Amino acid sequence: MSGGRLSGRLAWALALAWAVARGVPWRVVGVGAVGGAGVVAVVRWMGGAMDPWLGINLLRAAALVFALGLAFLLDDPARHTTAPVPARRWVRAGLRVGLVLPVAALWWTAVLALVPEQARPPVGAVTLEAAAVAALALAGAAVTLRFTDEPEPGPSVAAGLLTVAVVAPLLTPARWSLLVAPGDPRWEASHTRWAWLLAAAALVWAACEPEPLQRRALRNGTRPRPVFGRETSLSGRSDG
Repeated sequence: MSGGRLSGRLAWALALAWAVARGVPWRVVGVGAVGGAGVVAVVRWMGGAMDPWLGINLLRAAALVFALGLAFLLDDPARHTTAPVPARRWVRAGLRVGLVLPVAALWWTAVLALVPEQARPPVGAVTLEAAAVAALALAGAAVTLRFTDEPEPGPSVAAGLLTVAVVAPLLTPARWSLLVAPGDPRWEASHTRWAWLLAAAALVWAACEPEPLQRRALRNGTRPRPVFGRETSLSGRSDG
């Protein structure tokens, strides 16, 4: 590949990344990050004794609050009005997640540091739980975008995630519980289930990222045609 073509592709990629970054709802994600960290920080700064049971529940609460912010990550108010762009929707959605991932990693590291070492649960296990909850939020948003015309699924997905977080522990049999304490005999088994949950959520997210072109085109009475490697209806609505 010639240097000119390589520099052109690099410039295109940077321009796309910049455009996607501008569309990320940073304020909502930031509110989730601040709220999640605040849950742990308030208890820490109150100076009370913290044991492993309190520590892991604070971290779980922080992960849930952050995931509620991530539920808004795929919101796009201009979903039906933007002009066609030379990138498929799954590329743009992947870029959004890729841009937020380093921020999320730094945030989670800071939150873990807020929990005293004597009260901190096994980092790998609790990080698996946090990743699974975040993946569920993203999968919920992707499913909503895939099967509806809703441009901003965040509020409904966040409400659903919060409802599940409250109701599921009450309805799940004790032997299948996901929320167990360190040292509990069910600890290892519960984190095997967390790993399966993370994998399932990631697969659902990946499967639901492509836009259902044919279904939407037929419903609108139009035929899709390719534009710059994507497809758009004759009415000008862009998909993919």
